Amino acid sequence: MNGRGPAGRGRPGGAGAPGAPGVGLPRQRQGPPTGATGPRQDYLDAFEREDDVFAPRTSGASGGRRTLSALASDPIASHPIASDPYSGVTAWPAEAGQDDGGRDGFDDDAPPTGEPTAPRGGKGRTFTGIAAAAVTTVLAVVVAGQVANGREDDALRSQSATDQARDARDSASRGDGRPTPTGSPGVVKLTYAQKMGRTYALGATLKGSGKFDAVKGIDKAPGKGRKYTYRVDVEQGLDLDGELFARAVHETLNDDRSWAHNDARTFERIYSGKPDFVITLASPGTTATWCAKSGLDTTVDNVSCDSAATERVMINAYRWAQGSETYGDDQIHAYRQMLINHEVGHRLGYSHVTCDKDGELAPVMQQQTKFLDHDGVHCRANAWAYPGS
Repeated sequence: MNGRGPAGRGRPGGAGAPGAPGVGLPRQRQGPPTGATGPRQDYLDAFEREDDVFAPRTSGASGGRRTLSALASDPIASHPIASDPYSGVTAWPAEAGQDDGGRDGFDDDAPPTGEPTAPRGGKGRTFTGIAAAAVTTVLAVVVAGQVANGREDDALRSQSATDQARDARDSASRGDGRPTPTGSPGVVKLTYAQKMGRTYALGATLKGSGKFDAVKGIDKAPGKGRKYTYRVDVEQGLDLDGELFARAVHETLNDDRSWAHNDARTFERIYSGKPDFVITLASPGTTATWCAKSGLDTTVDNVSCDSAATERVMINAYRWAQGSETYGDDQIHAYRQMLINHEVGHRLGYSHVTCDKDGELAPVMQQQTKFLDHDGVHCRANAWAYPGS
């Protein structure tokens, strides 16, 4: 794997090369030719170290090392395509006394100067090439490891970010289409009866914008009697549920205990076109303004009215939200039904009346917001025109 032969063998000799020893025989150390002027022996010995610091040592006269003479006489060993993987960068000049053709600028005939000349293409270059290659290999391994680690870290970070995003998406999607826990405050959906049984905050002296929005949608008349059409308007800026108000109007008027009793009448809510009347939920100040158009003063006791000179039946939003002392908070649902029946009763032509006997139900046309008791007679609260039905 490393381009060298088995232990105990050096580079293969070149068969037939002048002066080459037989294959497999250890090479003998040779000095410079007799009478030839060449490098000093100690200089040559200094360079007769291992070609490859990693090559195994072998037994024999030369210990497996190649001398300058051996390298010069072994053309295969010094050839670039030899089995040594670094042979391309380890070519050694010819043996002392032989011309290398000036390839390295080294003159073997020059007398020694007392200091070895730093070789540029010999064993120093061999060791330098090996060392450089080794360093390069180590750096490549380190860099590759860092890159791999970096990629793994990036992949982990990317995967973590993806998992977090997926968890975030999964967390969000898990709530889609699933029921909200009933114990969560502010998100429990109340029923119609529960909403009608609650009071709502609204000031007794509030005066709104005087502008109205019609509650969208229609509610068909369910009965067979005379049909009345109506629209529901809610003053802008009121913090009240307009749809709840519209539903309460429709269900109340079409109840058999109301003015629809025995199919005498039926009521249909419309959104566009001209209705028979408009049931309007408005602030106390706006209610007073519209009632004054029909000569009525609602500022006393902060009540509602049927503004007969206009198309509007005015329901005071303060009373709708807060109720009255005569009914109390625990009967706020019944009180709202009474408000609707009483004011629409005026639109249908009915006037105020009171109960005559102590303990009787108050007629729906009694001013129950103001009182239940009169002239020593106690009347019981009642929201319906035909309560016994």
